[in-house]
Amino acid sequence: MNQPQGILILDFGGQYTQLIARRVRECGVYSSVLPYAADMEAIRQEHPLGIILSGGPASVLDSNAPTICPGVFEMGVPVLGICYGMQLMAHLHGALIERGQQREYGRTLVSMDDMESELLQGMKATNTCWMSHTWQVVEPPKGFKVIAHTGNCPTAAMANEEKKLYGVQFHPEVTHSEEGQLMLKNFLFEICKATADWSMDAYADNTIRQIRRQVGDGTVLLGLSGGVDSAVAAALFYKAIGSRHTCVYVDHGFMRAGESDQVVEIFTRTFPVELKAVDASDRFYSALKGVTEPEQKRKIIGREFVEVFKEISLQLGKRDHFAQGTIYPDVIESGSVKGSAVIKSHHNVGGLPAELGFTSLVEPLRMLFKDEVRALGLTLGLPESLVYRQPFPGPGLAIRVIGELTPEKVRIVRESDRILREEIEMYGAPASQYFTVLTGAKSVGVMGDERTYAYAIAIRAVTTDDFMTADVAPLPYDLLGRISTRIIGEVNGCNRVLYDITTKPPASIEWE
Repeated sequence: MNQPQGILILDFGGQYTQLIARRVRECGVYSSVLPYAADMEAIRQEHPLGIILSGGPASVLDSNAPTICPGVFEMGVPVLGICYGMQLMAHLHGALIERGQQREYGRTLVSMDDMESELLQGMKATNTCWMSHTWQVVEPPKGFKVIAHTGNCPTAAMANEEKKLYGVQFHPEVTHSEEGQLMLKNFLFEICKATADWSMDAYADNTIRQIRRQVGDGTVLLGLSGGVDSAVAAALFYKAIGSRHTCVYVDHGFMRAGESDQVVEIFTRTFPVELKAVDASDRFYSALKGVTEPEQKRKIIGREFVEVFKEISLQLGKRDHFAQGTIYPDVIESGSVKGSAVIKSHHNVGGLPAELGFTSLVEPLRMLFKDEVRALGLTLGLPESLVYRQPFPGPGLAIRVIGELTPEKVRIVRESDRILREEIEMYGAPASQYFTVLTGAKSVGVMGDERTYAYAIAIRAVTTDDFMTADVAPLPYDLLGRISTRIIGEVNGCNRVLYDITTKPPASIEWE
């Protein structure tokens, strides 16, 4: 199958780069991503209908600021710059870039000044958009005009309609921009003349062929967490190479209540492939003794996973390739793209340790977001009960205990999490992900007419489509009250329950 013609995104290390790609694919248009340093030959080989320049953490005025070949603007295809991408477009065309008097961050009212612009067709004159910038374009370059502004940003959007060059300071790809998707559709269909001809069926077929090419006649060892990502990866490998892959599930001691038994049962029933389950909880607890810093926890857990898989590989005999269900939010939060910030390390990101002895690392989901992974799972015929399981991070409850990990602390968060899940599922409350956190803070309370001094438990519940942005789930007060009562009454060691009402961004979904 030939790669369909679509939109090319040039990545400047922004946290939302792949969210842009996801939004484009959501419209049924194929999208691909290249690093900003890609040469013109590589860009031309994509045969793009249009190009989007992503945001990024740098300033265009830095001495080593990421940049592109100006030839991108001479290809004769439309270009849309977002945030840093707009500033770079303006800078390369001679505009003045300055630090704004006031940083704009979060939901911001944007005045659309030119409703005749193709980019703004059908949009409201005043729009709530997501801003995240310090620097700004003071005046647009020659040939461009201002098509939107805010009270603090004189050039919130600009356009050169003749050359089909556009720039927006805000982030239309973020769901908090109320008409952002409409703007992207204007760019895709009205300006780039794209057609909605890309589907998850096509992605599945292409990925299965890629797996077969990479693996050949070899065998695969797949790290299975029990979540939807590794489940979909297992389904892809089963369709691609059948029983020539072995699934390995490692219980590190930080799983939810009943999780390990459930994982083994589900995968034994769903996939007729070899599954090896390993209880390694003692070694993980030992390695994490005395550790309190979140990044150190994640790195130790990642290191221990490598050691466990090394031992299992020796026991099972040589396997040619190692596979895992890495998805793109893992990649970008780990700062794997040049120039992007490390939000939190993921044990499944960072390459394949040479000492494992595998020929290659296979990650068929690396460019997909969570909702796309679920769509792919349904396409592959996986049951909805598996596809829509609650997301669960690789380090498990270890990153939901603030401070040093002990069996007692893990017990508290495991029991409180079980109660939360029971109540939300029974109530049918709308939430994409929900869990409890042992905050590490203690407070005074009164129970049975006696003073207590115990831990505070935090509830985290969010709604999201892509897990890159998230809003607080609107859990009813009566439900929250019942959850609080049960946790304090049934879980020894805590006397206070808090509800985290912070959106993502600025917070992450997980606490650590």
